[in-house]
Amino acid sequence: MLLQEGAPILNDAGAAALAVGLSALAAGYAERGIGSAAIGAIAEDDDLFVNGLILTVIPETLVILVLVVVFLVLFI
Repeated sequence: MLLQEGAPILNDAGAAALAVGLSALAAGYAERGIGSAAIGAIAEDDDLFVNGLILTVIPETLVILVLVVVFLVLFI
C-alpha cells in the first residue's frame, strides 16, 4: 500500500487501537510496582489490605477512561 500525499498515516480506528493499547501497557507497568509494594505492606500489616487494593485498581481507571474517550470520538 502506497501512502498518498496528504493522507493520514493512521485512520480513526488505528489511532483508537493505539491509544487503548498504549494506555493498557502503561497501566500494566504501573500496576507492577504498585502491586509488589502493596503485597509487601500487607505482609507486614493486614490492615493495609483495603488501601493496597484501591491503589492497585487506580491505574485500571486510566484504561477505562481511554475506552470511554475512544467510543466518544469514534461514534459521536
